[in-house]
Amino acid sequence: MEKYAVLIGFGPDGWGLSIAWGLLTTVLLALATLPIGLLLGFLVALGKQSAEPSLRLASNIYTTIFRGLPELLTLFLVYFGGSLAVQKVFALIGFQGSVEVNAFAAGMIALGFVFSSYSSEVFLSAFRAIPKGQYEGAFAIGLTNFQTMRKIIFPQLIKIALPGLANLWMVLLKDTSLVSVISLTDILRQTSVAARVTKEPFLFYGVACLIYLALAIISSYFIARIEKWAEGSRKQPAASVVRQ
Repeated sequence: MEKYAVLIGFGPDGWGLSIAWGLLTTVLLALATLPIGLLLGFLVALGKQSAEPSLRLASNIYTTIFRGLPELLTLFLVYFGGSLAVQKVFALIGFQGSVEVNAFAAGMIALGFVFSSYSSEVFLSAFRAIPKGQYEGAFAIGLTNFQTMRKIIFPQLIKIALPGLANLWMVLLKDTSLVSVISLTDILRQTSVAARVTKEPFLFYGVACLIYLALAIISSYFIARIEKWAEGSRKQPAASVVRQ
């Protein structure tokens, strides 16, 4: 037991600091991906219910692609394809040499695409759950489309979509482990290196399991708090929302 305590400790022979940096990278990657995925998902959901056929088609193609491709393949396409695209652009302006896309940025973009393709369906279901009378009431009192969306629809949309988005956040946390294959020093990458060097795979992969479970428990706590707040806010009558 003393040997294991040393290996996972923060001393000169321990891997604790490396794993801590991996934890920080994982959390930062998930937090950086979340707003990208939410924004893209919201825009795609708007496109799917647009009156313009081309927007609906483009939105459906987007979700079909990124829901149909394995997440790992999407990551490879963004990382290696992005590097190739940047290299081609630089070649046009006379720059010759190898160019690599930052692994963190590639992971953020790839996971953002995947997250947004699923979150768009959550937003779309939430849009459909809002009665049409909410729109009609807003227009009747003279609100513009933007004001209707900001003051009436969006607050209700978030409350309805929150449980589905919370589940997607949990999935996103786990999907961050995929970036280890492009050498980003996340939890899985750091524990894998430690396992190979020390020949103690069960110990370090067990540590990785405990860290991911701890992240899930902490996330569940905050999600429950947010859902409780949303449930309390939802009790406000719709008519009073329109009057605001």
